[in-house]
Amino acid sequence: MARQELARFLRDRRSTLRPHEFGLPTNAPRRTAGLRREEVAELAHMSVDYYARLEQARGPRPSPHILDALAQALRLTPAERSHLFRLAGTSAPPPATGAVRRVRPHVARMLERLPETGAIVTDAAYGVVAWNPLARALLGGDLGRGTTNLARRRFLGEGRMPESSSAEEFGHIVVARLRRAADRYPHDPQLAALLAELHVGSEEFGHIWETRPVHAPGHRTKTLDHPTAGSLRLNCDVLLVPEDDQEVVLITADPGSPSARTLRRLASTV
Repeated sequence: MARQELARFLRDRRSTLRPHEFGLPTNAPRRTAGLRREEVAELAHMSVDYYARLEQARGPRPSPHILDALAQALRLTPAERSHLFRLAGTSAPPPATGAVRRVRPHVARMLERLPETGAIVTDAAYGVVAWNPLARALLGGDLGRGTTNLARRRFLGEGRMPESSSAEEFGHIVVARLRRAADRYPHDPQLAALLAELHVGSEEFGHIWETRPVHAPGHRTKTLDHPTAGSLRLNCDVLLVPEDDQEVVLITADPGSPSARTLRRLASTV
């Protein structure tokens, strides 16, 4: 176990975190940048004394459970998480137990800077974890409420799913991604419950599941029938957030097209 290197790594990563990104007050003066030790300890569900000893290179070798909690609290990337385990003398970190169902603050901020682009972020199980106002105007006011999940929308009719020329293709895309998620997170209870619900509630889902579809995220063009704006020809492009196994879907229209003008009007009303 490389105690000094582990302590330095924990201090460095703690200093890069911003209190407002965790919903913590920022008006109180702070002696150093980043979170306080007690704040990290609370996020990792451990005692402040134990965490302080790790940062001071005085602690015992942390267990994989402790290391995993620290990785989540410090919002480490997969590469940083692996490095944390190596510093602690554990060469092979255990796989993630479930899909990441929170969005990183910098990803959420990116959505705010796209006023004429509809944008949503979905987790590995097609749960909507972030969205911007134009996306809600396009996809329905219930977007993001409760546990909005696009797989449930597509196969179980949950929420408003506008008519789209790509509905059949999207069904195969959804199943392909859920199959990947099932392989990656075999012990995720929320994912298991979702798959069971889809198998019971949708014969179509079961049929597509048996075909084992394969899909790579990329560019798609589709026609969407909006209840008030009419028919829109839209482009959908996917950006990956690999560290969290999430996707950012960007919805745009060709510049100068009637659909682009409609998107601009919609954006001005939200």
